[in-house]
Amino acid sequence: MWNWLKRLFPENIFARKIDPSAERRLRLAQARAEESIIRAHVDNTLMFVDTLAEDMTFDRAIDSYVRQMSIPEPLASVVVTRTLVVLGQDLVPYRRRSREEGMTTPEEARPALRLNEAAETRRGVKRA
Repeated sequence: MWNWLKRLFPENIFARKIDPSAERRLRLAQARAEESIIRAHVDNTLMFVDTLAEDMTFDRAIDSYVRQMSIPEPLASVVVTRTLVVLGQDLVPYRRRSREEGMTTPEEARPALRLNEAAETRRGVKRA
């Protein structure tokens, strides 16, 4: 009887191991999806703060949004921090000194991504 049930309901329907390159693509897609979720929560939190501005402070509105939406803790901290960053950009002026001295913004100062460089080096492909 147990053999029949095992054939009817196999323990593993899909293989557990996937190709390493497919796993990397999967991780990148997952990261993009998680980032989209965070961005949506931040946008909605800002709308919540704006809507409740007359009734409560921005920090209470943020906490209220996180509580109402039942956002779990690791995600909640990220949403709160990013919402505060956006609010801070509007409320606290960026240091003028760095702009006047011609320093780059954080987006311009980021290094170029070279995701395939290690794989190409292992295969013997040289970049120009």
